[in-house]
Amino acid sequence: MKIVLGLTGASGVVYGIRLLEVLKEVAETHLIVSASAKKIISIETDYELDEVYAMASHVYDNSDFTVAVCSGSVRYDGAMIVPCSMKTLGSIASGISTTLIARVAEVCLKEGRKLVIVPREAPLSLIHLQNMVTVKKAGAIILPASPAYYHKPENVLDMVDFIVARVLDVFGIKVETDLIRRWGAGDVNRQ
Repeated sequence: MKIVLGLTGASGVVYGIRLLEVLKEVAETHLIVSASAKKIISIETDYELDEVYAMASHVYDNSDFTVAVCSGSVRYDGAMIVPCSMKTLGSIASGISTTLIARVAEVCLKEGRKLVIVPREAPLSLIHLQNMVTVKKAGAIILPASPAYYHKPENVLDMVDFIVARVLDVFGIKVETDLIRRWGAGDVNRQ
């Protein structure tokens, strides 16, 4: 499976990094990190940018429109934007591809490929909500970074893994070890 993963400047970049970490074992990954995401990585995590890049099969600059993933004729299974800033969401919703991440999203929508957008913002304005509706109507899957708690997370990574598992589920990607306890499985209490 070939997946394009875009990390944008929204808080919660750990979701994208963890997704990349899991995907490196099961997929060919094409990573794009926005300039703002590079700053957020250094603010919110202990990762160095080179460590994040090393997890990907391929890495592209967010301003390079000459790379293959810009074209609908190049085959890949879809894209994930995790986390997705409201700026990037707005660009996608309006069809303005001024970044590689937005162009890849445009390609996925026009070619009918899977596009999962994990928005990370709170509270949401009407404009944010309208942009989500617009991209949903165009074929994207909106998967908010809203972890559940029925699996009884014991730490932040457990909550991050919940979102990562849901993104993988949308793509039908199975990993060797399930990242979360599923509803109704084993020790999840269904009172």
